Formats: sequence, C-alpha cells, structure tokens
Amino acid sequence: MNRRPWFTPLVATAILSLSLACGLQSSVSPAGWLSQGNTIAPGVTFHTSTDSTLVDPTGPVQVSLLKLDPQRARLTSLLSNDQVMYAEPVLEMATRAKALAAVNAGFFNVNNGEPVGLLKVAGVLVSDTPVTKGAVGIWSPAEGRTELAFDQISARVDLRIGADNQAKAMGVDGVDTTRARGKLMLYTPKYHDHTDTAGNGVEWVLRGFPLKVTAIRTNAGSTPIPVDGLVLSYGGLELPAELKLLQPDTPVTVETHWTTVNGLDTERLNTADHVVNGAGLLRVRGKQITSWEAERLSGPNFVNTRHPRTMIGVDRRGDIWLVVVDGRQPASVGMSFSDLQRLAERLQLTDALNLDGGGSSTMVVQGKVVNSPSDAKGPRAVSDAIGVTVR
Repeated sequence: MNRRPWFTPLVATAILSLSLACGLQSSVSPAGWLSQGNTIAPGVTFHTSTDSTLVDPTGPVQVSLLKLDPQRARLTSLLSNDQVMYAEPVLEMATRAKALAAVNAGFFNVNNGEPVGLLKVAGVLVSDTPVTKGAVGIWSPAEGRTELAFDQISARVDLRIGADNQAKAMGVDGVDTTRARGKLMLYTPKYHDHTDTAGNGVEWVLRGFPLKVTAIRTNAGSTPIPVDGLVLSYGGLELPAELKLLQPDTPVTVETHWTTVNGLDTERLNTADHVVNGAGLLRVRGKQITSWEAERLSGPNFVNTRHPRTMIGVDRRGDIWLVVVDGRQPASVGMSFSDLQRLAERLQLTDALNLDGGGSSTMVVQGKVVNSPSDAKGPRAVSDAIGVTVR
C-alpha cells in the first residue's frame, strides 16, 4: 500500500477562499501557530496551520487538523465501495457512510486497491501481514468513549482442522487478497461477493458455529462468499495433506495471532473494533520513536524526504487528532518524519502514527475536501479511510 514562497498574497487568498468555501474559520488561536478552532459538531473541531517553523529548514506548509473529543466522537474504518476490492476517493466513502469527516487511512496496492498492511474492520480481520508495521487499534462503542492504542504490530492467521483432540494446524498465507499458486487464502464477506479466483484451485465454503465445511468446489473459482461464513481457497489441484482433511462437515477453527513490539497487550487487539495500518510509529505512550528498523523503513526517501502526510494521534488530555499535511506543491512543502514529530510535540501528542500519504492524503469535512491533495487529477482513490461520526 504506500510547497511556496512564504507568505504571499496569493497564498493568503487561497487559504481564505478555502475557509469560506467550507464554512471554516482560520483566525489564530492563543497558541499562535494554530488557527482558532471551528466547531463542526459537538466534540469535533477543525483547525488549520501555515506556520513555517513546523518544518526544518523553514518553508511554506499547509496543515488541516481535526480535534476530536473521544466522549462524543466515534471513529470507524471505512472500506472502498464497502468491500476490500478496488479503491474509492475518501469523499465518496464518507458520503456513503454519512460520516461528518474522514481522512485516508492505510497503505494499499494501487493496482487493485487491496490493503498491504493490517486492517480490521468492524471486528473482522480483512488483511494480515507478517511484517511489523505501525498500526492503531480503535475501540469505538456506540455508548461510552472512543479509545486508541498504538504499537508496531504484525498478525498471522492459523487454522485448526478437525475436532479438538485430533485437529491439525495449518497457516493461512493471506486474508482477503489475490490467490497465488500453492498458497492458501481466506476470504471474508467483506472482500467481495465472491472470491474473484480463476479455476485450477480448490475452494471450501465454511459456515455455522462452530464453522464447518458445507461445500467443496474444485477447479471452478469465484466461489460466492456467504455473509455468515468464510471461504478457503487453495491455488492448485494437488493439495497438501492437511487440506485433504477438509471434507464435508469437518470443523474448522480460525485463530488470529498478534505480535507487538512496544508492549501492547495482544489479547486486547482481539477485541478491537478496527485496526488500521500505517508505516512509521512516531510516538508511543509518551516516547518518541527514533528508529524504524522494526518496520523495515530504513530508506531515507520515505523517512527523511518531505511528502504529503496523514497522521493520527492522541494528546496528553486524551483528545484524538486527525492531521493532513499538504505537500509537493508551491503552497506547501510537506513533512518528513522529523517534521511530523515536531508537529506531534506542538500538539502534545503522547501517541502518533504516520498513515498513508503522498497523493492519498485527503481530509473531508462536512461533505467537502478541505485540503489540497497533490495528485494533478484530484483526490486519489484509496482502499480505506477513517470516518468520524458523533454520538
């Protein structure tokens, strides 16, 4: 998955026009670098910043920020077209979900829209990964308080095939992703209406509680995925011994195994409503991250070069922040990781995560895109977004 000479009349006019178009204020707050917040709804406040000292060396920058009261605001992971396949602009996702606001979220494969990191939506894991990446778990009940937990996380899915005392274990090679030859994939109802597979494979329909094999399709492909079940799909007709055990009425247990780097309780992730992938955990429980070797982000271009960025974080008061930084334009140079961490310090964030950025960076508020996405064609279609509603 995954700007300008400082402060000219043209830039001032552009910022004012954007504020007027969206019905948002841009007067300066007592903090000096951040605009006075405009209340969008109870517990949801929109801010902007054009403070050139947020980047080092200084330069033009435009930042859009949403501050959320966790007692009043809910966060929801939104899927493009309400499914894993394909991609869709954030505005369209937000409109369909009737979200008050939204930002782009996880990294994805631009060729088919599939997430390339962890993604859990409404309690269902729809993308796993063996590679540890920064991610955020979201607990957002209808009543109560929204909670976030940050760490560098990986996850794998295993099967137990057969009755408990005779069950055979087998790993799944991918969840809700394109099937490869010699690989076993697991498809959930959130993937698509069917598995979108060709023939030359075997697929097993799992339904019931506990799950049992209810149908076997050989050399057929594109098996319909039941809304109350799953489909296992193997690429090829020569089956491993474990898969030969998958006969009608065979019980199957699906288990998710989480790994975390910074101490987040893995059992807690099983109860998360959503888990959203990023790349670059910036702060965790008040500690600033200085190395991303655990996430395999050693390349200087991604970490040290200024790009458009999207960030999610929690401040020391418990408020949630969604941030989009414009970049690759004369009006805004974008931010490196060190710039993002400087912004996180200004906001007094105890936890912060870099989400997908570049041409994907988009913020929607009240049915309008309020930042300036860098793609020449306009807001990019993405795999998933974080939506904001109010209790």
